[in-house]
Amino acid sequence: MATPKPQRISIGFTGGQVLSARVQVSEREALETALESRDSWYKLVCEDATVRLDLAQVVFVRTDSDEPRVGFGA
Repeated sequence: MATPKPQRISIGFTGGQVLSARVQVSEREALETALESRDSWYKLVCEDATVRLDLAQVVFVRTDSDEPRVGFGA
């Protein structure tokens, strides 16, 4: 069975900063679970880095779809 393709997520913080990352589906689900329990800090394992997040500062998590888009580019 093939490994699922990483998803691109955007995490918004109090103050307006946004962090974009590519993560495995299981990692995104674990982040959502941690946000529901409002743990203090969370270690997010991304495709190219590991990020420590203060979950008290997170205001949204957006998951981008992989649907094709009309326009220029790949």
